[in-house]
Amino acid sequence: MFGKFDASNDVSTSTQVKASVQRGIKSQIASSHPHLTEDEVNALLPKKPPLVQYKVGPHLMLYCRRMEREGSSSADEPAFYQHRDGPILPTLRLVHKYPSLKFTSVTVDKGAIPFVLGGANIMCPGLTNPGGAMPADGEEKDDDGFELPGLSKGDGVVVFAEGKENALAIGVMTMSSKEIREKNKGAGIETVHFLGDGLYMADEL
Repeated sequence: MFGKFDASNDVSTSTQVKASVQRGIKSQIASSHPHLTEDEVNALLPKKPPLVQYKVGPHLMLYCRRMEREGSSSADEPAFYQHRDGPILPTLRLVHKYPSLKFTSVTVDKGAIPFVLGGANIMCPGLTNPGGAMPADGEEKDDDGFELPGLSKGDGVVVFAEGKENALAIGVMTMSSKEIREKNKGAGIETVHFLGDGLYMADEL
């Protein structure tokens, strides 16, 4: 998604996010990352200054935090983004800036690292092999008493790697964690943002 992203050419109109919209964004982030506390979400997205949203192409929205600087003009720091009606996802730079925060995440094994850093989607064995990890399935149940997967299709995740401290990608589940464990073949996560891509290199707009 951001492999060839160029902030100087690909970003168009920018507008200040309304307070009601920003509350909705915070609510979605809190729901997608249940281990983040309310205070942590508020720290990531304070009321002031409000978020600034940039349109990237016809279907992508980039949400930026305005950074005020003494004696110079302000700059906008990419913090979250959303493709169509998909999950609102954090940028890798934001994840790296707050390493103690518990974003919803998975871990790939060492063998998957070079492929992920090249922007490839994450194959199921990279998550199920020794060194890989996903949230456990069946810890929660739906209203009918059926066990829920640890991660559902369409969930956004931060991708870590075996033996590495910092996250290397952001992805969207293309099947549930339960299906990944059962099928163990094909792509389980679509890689939408990775270390060194165009968005990662755009530390401010």
